[in-house]
Amino acid sequence: MSENATKTGEFIEKCSVFVRPQLSIAPMMDWTDRHCRYFLRGFSSRTLLYTEMIHANAIIHGDRSRLLDYHPEEHPLALQLGGGDPKSLALAARIGADLGYDEINLNCGCPSDKVQQGEFGACLMNEPARVAECVASMRAAVAIPVTVKMRIGTVDGYAPDRGEAMRRFDQHDHEKLRDFVAQLAVAGCQEMIVHARKAVLGRFSPKDNREVPPLRYEVVAGLRADFPHLRFALNGGLRTIDQVRDALTMADSAMLGREAYHRPQLLAELAQDILGETPRDTGALLQRMVDYAAEQQARGFRLAAITRHLLGWFTGAAGSREFRRLLSEGARDPAATADLIWQTAEQVLPSLPATLLPHTPRLTG
Repeated sequence: MSENATKTGEFIEKCSVFVRPQLSIAPMMDWTDRHCRYFLRGFSSRTLLYTEMIHANAIIHGDRSRLLDYHPEEHPLALQLGGGDPKSLALAARIGADLGYDEINLNCGCPSDKVQQGEFGACLMNEPARVAECVASMRAAVAIPVTVKMRIGTVDGYAPDRGEAMRRFDQHDHEKLRDFVAQLAVAGCQEMIVHARKAVLGRFSPKDNREVPPLRYEVVAGLRADFPHLRFALNGGLRTIDQVRDALTMADSAMLGREAYHRPQLLAELAQDILGETPRDTGALLQRMVDYAAEQQARGFRLAAITRHLLGWFTGAAGSREFRRLLSEGARDPAATADLIWQTAEQVLPSLPATLLPHTPRLTG
């Protein structure tokens, strides 16, 4: 991790104050591990990436190297913490800052039953004073930004009127949300990422919670108007360039989720359109991942743990299904090496549109 700390020092020296980019990729459990983040970084050099949610106690008592290690190229990179104890969160935040993360984020949006049983995630939105204490404790422990990822409200999944409560956003909802944000601001949180849906606590699966409660982007726009001194990122249901452009008229930044994972080409298009980046050609990206996979295999990581994040690379293009099949099946072979990525590409990519393949001399037709 000393190399990470050195890289972070260089990053901070170039940017005296870390400013959230206009684009970020959401923390996603079982998905945004270090291999996924390295892959996505190839499509955008400036988009802010997040770890999976990691409980503060796991960082304090667990294998920190396994949980927190990352590649220097992943910057800018945020660590998302789960938990509800101010002291534990402060200690975990300090560990993350010392290891070079650019931002610490507190999860107040995950609605899963497991998270609720641990009394953290979205259920914390019903305890604004406790969350404010957590934020204040983390802010006192680190010099980097402390942010909160949240919903626009919560619903009791076992209440008889849960359907109506999920769909409405009345004055009571508005006042409760405003109070939550105000307490976080006093505690020192200046940036909040808002998934523009309510969280249904109980009975709903995580998938239901991502899809069933209606999106209310106007609520996020209202928060931005009510708190002009704060910054807000809009999250939830963003799948196209036009939707992201619209989101940026209502919030300071936009956070993509599963769409960027399943269709990373979208990230490259957004980085070019919104951040003004020059996209890398496909051949360069392929070689980058071959080199990375070889390095990680030498460190003991399974090839399949890396290639599973590449399966959506060419979604929507001719040959993408065959690319997924060959790469997925091939990576399960214990003898497979990183060259499998190129070998699969050479079998499939010649059938893809030329616009996806500028400057790829290694490919054969």
